[in-house]
Amino acid sequence: MMNMPTPEMYMKRATLASLYINIVLVLIKMSALVFVNSLAIAIDLGISFAGLMVSFILYYSIRLASRPADMAHNYGYGKVEHVCEALEGIVLIGIAVAMSLQSFVKLLHPDEVKLPLVGMLVSMSCSGLNFAGAYYIFKMSVKSGSPAIKAEALHWRMEGFISASISAAFIVSMELTYLSFSDLAHYVDPLAALVVSVLIVFPSFKLAKEAFFKLLDSSVEEESQMEILRHLGRHIHSYCEFGNIRTRVAGRKKFVEISVIMPHDMSLRQSHRMLLRLKNDLERAVENSDVTIHMVPCGKDCDFSARGEMCPYMRLPDSLF
Repeated sequence: MMNMPTPEMYMKRATLASLYINIVLVLIKMSALVFVNSLAIAIDLGISFAGLMVSFILYYSIRLASRPADMAHNYGYGKVEHVCEALEGIVLIGIAVAMSLQSFVKLLHPDEVKLPLVGMLVSMSCSGLNFAGAYYIFKMSVKSGSPAIKAEALHWRMEGFISASISAAFIVSMELTYLSFSDLAHYVDPLAALVVSVLIVFPSFKLAKEAFFKLLDSSVEEESQMEILRHLGRHIHSYCEFGNIRTRVAGRKKFVEISVIMPHDMSLRQSHRMLLRLKNDLERAVENSDVTIHMVPCGKDCDFSARGEMCPYMRLPDSLF
């Protein structure tokens, strides 16, 4: 019987696909830049170089993130995925700023773009590769639950739109030249490069910002929070009260801590069995979670205790234990 693929295997497939396709894109764009004097293609090449660098880092980071917890890192190495997210955002912002400055210079001293038809065909081909890579990597991110892989898929989709925009700019340039507006056609390339730079900045800044806040131990997403409360409600017969719910995210791993008050006179064995059932249920409900439940004995300060009555939780049938 064949073993089912693990999240780590899906992550590895995504990083290898990203690495190999990025190598192909860099080679295609470098070859095109030799023949086409285009700043827009130069920016696109810079983005692919950044993507290639991040792909290498991501490949080794995923291997590190998959390592189990040890004495040096008791909660594992999952946060390295957020470091990759932040790094990718920062690198892309740097490229956008540098290329936007170059675009302003080119607008003051525009050059003629050589072989725009070649540039258009190359950009269209690269756009197709980007969208195909984004589709595959996004599928792997869903199956693995990795935020770093999801960020990589979003980067690929953004790069696909950028290459498509550059291809459209070449079409506009050729049309202006055909209509005898060659002087105006010279401004299309630096304007396209400037627009692409602006398009890169906003999603890249958002990516880096979200990754930064995740490094500050952000809570799990609202959907998981609601799942935790729903399953605590399902087990309401098992404990007196709960509180001090704390959650945090480390890569695709989610850590949940809950304090639960148990009946004062309930045996340790019974309390442990009830809370173990609750823990297992929560870990099934919240994917990739590690749940820790702190058991707190009741302070006997309820109305039942004040009236000298038996705790209602102690009258539960044995089947619940």
